[in-house]
Amino acid sequence: MFKVVVPARFASTRLPGKPLLDIAGKPMVIRVAAQAAKSLANEVVIATDHLDIMQSAQQHGFNAVMTREDHVSGTDRIAEVVAKMAWPDDVIVVNVQGDEPLIDPLLINEVAQTLANDPQAVMSTACHPIHEAEVFDNANVVKVVLNAKQQALYFSRAAIPFPRDAEYRQSPAAYRHIGIYAYRVGFLKQYASLPVTTLEKIESLEQLRVLYHGYQIAVTVTDHAPASGVDTQDDLDLVREVFAASHA
Repeated sequence: MFKVVVPARFASTRLPGKPLLDIAGKPMVIRVAAQAAKSLANEVVIATDHLDIMQSAQQHGFNAVMTREDHVSGTDRIAEVVAKMAWPDDVIVVNVQGDEPLIDPLLINEVAQTLANDPQAVMSTACHPIHEAEVFDNANVVKVVLNAKQQALYFSRAAIPFPRDAEYRQSPAAYRHIGIYAYRVGFLKQYASLPVTTLEKIESLEQLRVLYHGYQIAVTVTDHAPASGVDTQDDLDLVREVFAASHA
């Protein structure tokens, strides 16, 4: 068993009020929480910094926790939730982003199980193989390199591992990072006090704080790319079409 926390900030530069945008008659954050509730989690909590999101969660039957507005990252926000909920240190918590209304419940289960299976790791996440050169070279696509234990060596927006020789350039042996995380509660309590690092700032990747300070992140490799999250109006239109078709 594990918990799911859905961090949902109201502010968004490209889509203001994103968590409350309508998708087939329900706010986006509620669609995300409903998908998470289909996983094996025994509790789903929405973490927000806005009263309207808090009220929407409660109206739709989901537990919600009000958090500070000034968190540096989603992980910091979840650390506050963990403290408020007083969950035991050995409980696993999965961070499901509030803009992923098409998240696969099976992926949530898999990330939680990956962490449960690796006692050396304090976190787990997911990735899938990259097959296209343009995706590999795209700085908006985060890549991850793994060790023999399927733990993360490094995450980067750069093309890693870099294919120096021509034989590797046509089909890069690389993985695209999927932004879903599981943590042990005991580590989340430590994470909140870890200093922000230069690498984290340079790459704008919060998981690098964990690696920098010497902790291990287990990674599950899935064969399939996850469904698109919602960052732009085009993403929102696409997700609305998917839900409209499924509820037709």
